[in-house]
Amino acid sequence: MEYSDRSLVFLTRHGMEPERIALEDATAGFLAEMELGLAGKGGSLRMLPTYLQSGGPLPQGRPAAVIDAGGTNFRTALVSFGPDGPSVDRLEVSPMPGTEGPVDWEEFISFTAERVAPLLSETDCLGFCFSYPTEETPERDGRMLRLTKQVRIEGFQNRLICADLCAGLERRGVSAKSPVLLNDTPAVLLSGAGLPEPCGGLVGLICGTGTNTCCSLPVSAIPKLSGFEGDMLVNLESGGYLGLPRGDYDLELDESTSDPGAYLHEKMCSGAYLGRLCLCVLRGAAGEGLLSAGGAEAVLAAESLSAPEADALASGKGTWMLEGADAALAGELCRAMFERAARCICANLSAILLLTGAGEDPGLPARICAACSVILRSAAG
Repeated sequence: MEYSDRSLVFLTRHGMEPERIALEDATAGFLAEMELGLAGKGGSLRMLPTYLQSGGPLPQGRPAAVIDAGGTNFRTALVSFGPDGPSVDRLEVSPMPGTEGPVDWEEFISFTAERVAPLLSETDCLGFCFSYPTEETPERDGRMLRLTKQVRIEGFQNRLICADLCAGLERRGVSAKSPVLLNDTPAVLLSGAGLPEPCGGLVGLICGTGTNTCCSLPVSAIPKLSGFEGDMLVNLESGGYLGLPRGDYDLELDESTSDPGAYLHEKMCSGAYLGRLCLCVLRGAAGEGLLSAGGAEAVLAAESLSAPEADALASGKGTWMLEGADAALAGELCRAMFERAARCICANLSAILLLTGAGEDPGLPARICAACSVILRSAAG
């Protein structure tokens, strides 16, 4: 993608040009860290076993209560599968607890139990999609390892998520049979498992408020795991990767967050941060005289720039609060941040394909199952 000399010189001076993410080097870095994580030898990729597989028949006509605790929204619904595909009923959407101020763990569990309890009059099956780094157990429960996406929940340490939820339901006179906890990224991967067309392997990608990837590996390729056979879905927690080169405005953004030094890959390419990162870049450009006096004043006075607003600038479909040449330059700078984010994601996916061998057969391409707002609502293309 071409940029004007003014934009490219500015971006390069601050280490923010898209080409700084050299795809071959970035892919090799991801691959090396994946192998460290699988062996339990450290690194910034956790490579969390999920104790789930991508195969097996779908139960037909049997509803399940489902919970989706995301980075922005909290959803509950009844889901069933029939001859015509999935059916979603009684969907309710609320803000995710902890996005509008801190809450404690008991409040979160009580909130979750209250939302899902009415659905359990129609089924005793419960699936809990939990969009945060979790150490899952062979019993398909798990403990949250840390919070991401600037969500604030206190007192979650060492708590078994499904066990605490079941206790909260029992206090309401409701029970759930064998609840299953899974991360949102394995859930996205599993969405491709039910498609009739064969493929050469499945990869799950989340790129919305946060970002993450998931793949399937034979247990023999997971040295840190013993006592299991067959294949297993592995949650990379790739938003936590620390090996990508960062520029001045990445550092500025990181220092403004509640968890500086953590989840640096996510802060370079997910929806929770892209708007904020673009605003850091635009403020830098304003401070260095790249915008008119009026444009600089508007940018420096702005309290926020959302990811959709930055995306509209990048695609030429919006001007935010700028005009003419200022809007054009701001669009180039925002487009560069989206292109750089795409390079980060491509390196992540390429490393997975190399590790798993998915798609090696030209007749059976890999299937990348992708979801969330940055992918589904992007206008920049």
